[in-house]
Amino acid sequence: MARHCARCGHLADEYDKFCAACGAGLAPLADDSADAAPQTGVLGLRAATEGDSAPMPRVDPTSVGGLAAGQGVLVVLRGPQEGARFDLDPALGTVTVGRSPDCALFLDDVTVSRHHADLLAVDGAWELIDTGSLNGSYVNRRRIDRAVLVGGDEVQIGKYRFVYLAASGEAS
Repeated sequence: MARHCARCGHLADEYDKFCAACGAGLAPLADDSADAAPQTGVLGLRAATEGDSAPMPRVDPTSVGGLAAGQGVLVVLRGPQEGARFDLDPALGTVTVGRSPDCALFLDDVTVSRHHADLLAVDGAWELIDTGSLNGSYVNRRRIDRAVLVGGDEVQIGKYRFVYLAASGEAS
């Protein structure tokens, strides 16, 4: 049984959990368990779905508990998925950010290049590397080619503005 994505209208197959066109989480089929966990996008980015009435919780940029050394979190402060959180685990190695559906962190915005930037786990920290995007990548409102992220940094890619939250063991 096929269904349409509530966000973009794309026709999805019954076994799809995420829209192939925009990356949004798809509502469960009527026969799915009603107490299923909220859907998350690729690598933990929670996509807003139609019917999400409760606002996403705000996160204190100065502290995040429960993260192991080297882990971090990007929380969308502004953009189409405001409040969504993206967990960064060093086991991922490199996380590609962009508008292409094959990117690990998919950002549906025309001001984001198809393969806009990479997040690279380096020595217990995360480095943002712009991969030659047209509109650039910004850390704390300064255009960068590459920058090591520190807890509380503001990252902007296209219309998306994130705050980077570091594991408590990282410098902030």
